[in-house]
Amino acid sequence: MSTTTAPSRRKSPVSAAAPAAGRTSGKTSINGRTFTIVSVIVLIVFAIVWLIPSLFALKTSLTDNGTAALGATNILKDWNPTLHSYASFFQAGDIWNWYFASGFTSVVTAILTVLFASMAAFALSRLKFRGQNVVFLLIILGIMIPGQVLIVPIFQELNATNLLNTYWSVIFPQVPAVIAVFIFKQFFDGIPKELEEAARIDGAGIWKVYWSVVMPLSRPVIAAVTILTFVGVWNNLLLPLFVLSNPNLMTIPVGLATVQGSYGLRYADIQAGALLAALPLIILYLIFQRQIVEGVTGSGLKG
Repeated sequence: MSTTTAPSRRKSPVSAAAPAAGRTSGKTSINGRTFTIVSVIVLIVFAIVWLIPSLFALKTSLTDNGTAALGATNILKDWNPTLHSYASFFQAGDIWNWYFASGFTSVVTAILTVLFASMAAFALSRLKFRGQNVVFLLIILGIMIPGQVLIVPIFQELNATNLLNTYWSVIFPQVPAVIAVFIFKQFFDGIPKELEEAARIDGAGIWKVYWSVVMPLSRPVIAAVTILTFVGVWNNLLLPLFVLSNPNLMTIPVGLATVQGSYGLRYADIQAGALLAALPLIILYLIFQRQIVEGVTGSGLKG
C-alpha cells in the first residue's frame, strides 16, 4: 500500500504582496481625499475672511452717511441702499482726470520697467564682464533701501530738472525696479544656453539674441512684471503726493486723499471713493486672471 504525501501549500510571494499593495493604495487614496477636503475647507475659510471686509465696504458705501456714522450695527441693519455717496464723490473730485493720470503713468511705467529691467537682467545673466557679481550685489542691496528714504533726493532731482508737476515725475523714479531685475535674471538663468549658441551660429548678435530669442521665451515673466508694476504704480500714494500739486495731474490715491481729507466722518463717501479706486484693478484681474496666474507661477520665483 503506497502512501502519497500531500503537497505543502505555500503562499506565493506575489499573492502575499498583493493585499499589502492594495492596502497601501487604499490608504494613499484616502489620504489624498482627506488632503483635498481639508484644502477646500481652508480655501473656503480664507475666501470668506477676504470677502467679509469687501462686502462690508460695499454695504457701507450704499448707506447714508448719517447711518454709517452710528457704527457697524446700524450699517448692517439698514436696508435702504442709496447711490448718494457715489454721486457726491463724482461731484467733489475730478475722478476722470485721476483715472487718466493713474492709467497713463501705470502703463508707461510698466512698459519702461519691463524694457530696462529685462535688458539689465540679460546683461547680468548672459554677458561676462569684470565686476559682474559686485554689480549684481549692489542691485540686490537696493531692495533693502526703503522708498520713503529716497523721497527728498528724488524731489530735489526732479526740481533741478524742471520735471515737477508732470507725469514724468511720477514715471521716472519708479522705472528702476530692483525686484524686476532680480525676477528677470532668475528666469533668464533657466533658459538653455544652447538656444543662444544656435542663434549665434546663425549670425545673430547680442541684441538679436535678446530681442528675438530670449524675450519671446519670457512671456510669463513679462506678464508677471507688467502686472505687478502696474498695480504698484496705481496704488502708489507717497511719490505722487510729493511731486504733484496740479489737481488736473493727480492720480487716484492722491485725489482720494484730497477728497477724503474734507469728508471727516463721512464713512459712506470714503468707502465709495475707495471702491471706485479699486474697480479698475478688479476688472483688470477678471480679464487677465489666467495670464496673472501663469505669469506668477512661471516668473522664476521658484525655490
